[in-house]
Amino acid sequence: MTPTQIEIPKWTAGEFERLVLGSEIKVAVFDCDGTLWGGDSGYGFMVWSLEQGLVSRSTSDWIDTRHRAYRSGKVSEEEICGEMVQIYAGLRDQELQAAASQYVKKFVLGNIFAEMAALVASLRKQGVELWAVSSTNRWVIAEGVRDFGIPEKNILAAEVRVADGLITSEIVDVPTGAGKAVALKRAGLPNPDAVFGNSVHDLAMLDLARHPFPVNPSPALLDAAAKRGWGYFRPQAAEGIQAGVAGE
Repeated sequence: MTPTQIEIPKWTAGEFERLVLGSEIKVAVFDCDGTLWGGDSGYGFMVWSLEQGLVSRSTSDWIDTRHRAYRSGKVSEEEICGEMVQIYAGLRDQELQAAASQYVKKFVLGNIFAEMAALVASLRKQGVELWAVSSTNRWVIAEGVRDFGIPEKNILAAEVRVADGLITSEIVDVPTGAGKAVALKRAGLPNPDAVFGNSVHDLAMLDLARHPFPVNPSPALLDAAAKRGWGYFRPQAAEGIQAGVAGE
């Protein structure tokens, strides 16, 4: 355990729930991968969809090369997240929705953090306005947050324009890093009551919040939280998982 981890208050599930529910929250914003569920559903869906043959072999080889470049630091987070959506250009939107539904049922729903599902349900009962912000593609996020009761109109995710039912390569938005804060401001939420996030790519939107809640934080976010005097919560299912592996 690092000194940073020792210094930062780590909330128990009960403390976390009481803290959140007692904070008079009207609007709550959630990152998804690593925050509501374990793993990186954006990357997972991309790999799975390539295996399913949804895109051509040449496109598959291209995005694989680009992702290797991203992992080596030669391609930015924003670039790769946008390109991971653009590869589906020319396909029907309905086809991607069906594929995302299949993927989420098989690989995401079983990894939802029980404590987060219960917390969101309690916030929903209190009439809290719920939002999801993610750099993962909108098709996967829409399916993943459906059971959380987050309406599709309140999803800000990596997205390309759809015209006449066909997916284009025109980027609509790629909310990551500072872009998450920009997306929230554009949606009319410059200072949401509460923001929940797990990685340094969520820091900009956590800084907007009246109540920032790091959940399953990566080492970089944990360090930032220590400097800001924040506490954090790690769901039971995430214990023992290297936090830096979690998604955006």
